[in-house]
Amino acid sequence: MLKGLLSFKNEYRTLHLTWFAFFLTFVCWFNFAPFASIIGKELSLDESQIKTLLICNLAITIPARIIIGALLDKYGPRITYSLLLMFAVIPCIATALAQDFNQMVIARLLMGIVGSGFVLGIRMVSEWFPPKDIGMAQGIYGGWGNFGAFGAEFALPLIAGGTAFLAGGNANWRLTMVLTGVVAAIYGVVYFNSVTDTPPGKEYQRPKKYGAMEVTSAKDFYGLLIMNFGLIFALGLLAWRLAQQKLHFLNAGQMYFIWFLLAALYAYQSYQAWLVNRDVVLGRKKFAPSERYEFSQVALLQFTYIT
Repeated sequence: MLKGLLSFKNEYRTLHLTWFAFFLTFVCWFNFAPFASIIGKELSLDESQIKTLLICNLAITIPARIIIGALLDKYGPRITYSLLLMFAVIPCIATALAQDFNQMVIARLLMGIVGSGFVLGIRMVSEWFPPKDIGMAQGIYGGWGNFGAFGAEFALPLIAGGTAFLAGGNANWRLTMVLTGVVAAIYGVVYFNSVTDTPPGKEYQRPKKYGAMEVTSAKDFYGLLIMNFGLIFALGLLAWRLAQQKLHFLNAGQMYFIWFLLAALYAYQSYQAWLVNRDVVLGRKKFAPSERYEFSQVALLQFTYIT
């Protein structure tokens, strides 16, 4: 496989195009951090507001990866990744145009969606490589893609400094933000026209049921409900933080309304999970031993990723 990496044919072509897509999503996702102090001074933000913006940059990625995963199952990685790259230009421009803390919060919450690209490439790579090579291929995809965080930290300040003459001698972070989004959007078009979901002759497998994760036992169904609550709880904490007096982004009434919406979302998620898994919970459907899995394994992977 290592020899094949030097080529740009067949599955290796798809791998290179895909890791670069992941690289660009990370450049966009982490384009705030290199300019945090500059933006803080220009928008008169205090330390707590800057920390909150960094949290906002990550928070929506949690539910976004679930939504993106559902879209991936339905439409495939080619379409979904291309649209995500094109979408990146919106929060990039919103960040560049922000004039105060509130506008910046909205921009960075939207940017969190861009950080969900990881799951798309994992599926694309697994479709194109045989089982014996999937581990290395996904490692290359994830490694070079995550390198986008370093790319943002290293390259973006150079671009901002190089175009400072357009901003009165100050680091031109606003233009740099726009450029990252424009490049990602252009590459989204390139990616759409350059890859396919699967190799020739292989059919893309879509789930039979949409709306929630399918489990293989009643016990696992209740585990799924518990894990879904963790997501809602994390978003509720973010709403509480944004309602703190120092930040002045949400008032108490708005915070409680968001909590109500989150509770409604959890109820909807639980209902969708019930629709998908009710036959298993009621004992009307049994999975063959070869098709079963322990949901505890999924939970352990989640906790491992958190740590």
